Amino acid sequence: MGGPLASLARRRGLVASLLGGLAVLSGRAGAQGRVPDSGGQGGRDAALIRAAAAGDAAEVARLLGEGASVGARDLRGRTALLVATDANHPAVARALIAAGADVNAQDAQRDSAFLLAGARGRVEILRMTIAAGADLKSRNRYGGTALIPACHYGHVEAVRVLLQTAIDVDHVNDLGWTALLEAVILGDGGPAHVEIVRMLLDRGADPSKPDRDAVTPLGHAVRRGQREVERLLRAAGAR
Repeated sequence: MGGPLASLARRRGLVASLLGGLAVLSGRAGAQGRVPDSGGQGGRDAALIRAAAAGDAAEVARLLGEGASVGARDLRGRTALLVATDANHPAVARALIAAGADVNAQDAQRDSAFLLAGARGRVEILRMTIAAGADLKSRNRYGGTALIPACHYGHVEAVRVLLQTAIDVDHVNDLGWTALLEAVILGDGGPAHVEIVRMLLDRGADPSKPDRDAVTPLGHAVRRGQREVERLLRAAGAR
């Protein structure tokens, strides 16, 4: 049988086949990255990740002393340090970093302790990861550095810390946005985002670098009625 119905059936069959293959691959990847929650080494590693999530620094220290692996990962590919960062437990993060935890280890969705600390505004942990050798060029699942989501969410102190490093202030993510564009497009024009725009400009961010539609930060600020942001951009020579 030919015609549109046959073509549609073939497409559906191909999609089903591809989805089946992806499910198999996903299952294999999950099995390879899984920390067995049982006795022995696997049990210690799983317990370490649970203790990190709970913020139990004493238990984390005990498990590390008993040989739990600081690099062990859970089903989502998260290390104990990443879990501690997510839950904002600085004392646990400090102990894990002192034990050799990799601040750049990324999980299945490309979060690392450094990247997540910037995105969530976990300033104390962010400072620790930078001191421990954070990769300033590392990218999240959107192709952005730690600076870009910090600007998006209005985390003033995290932005301030990041701008004290050699991080690329004009890096462009997969959406075609710099940190400055993201601060304007996704910001609300309030005090936090105004301060972030000011800091970015003081650090040398290009005030006229456009997005993929050739709209500049100034253009977006005008469209959104962000008057103070507009004023800062014009003062910096934005076009």
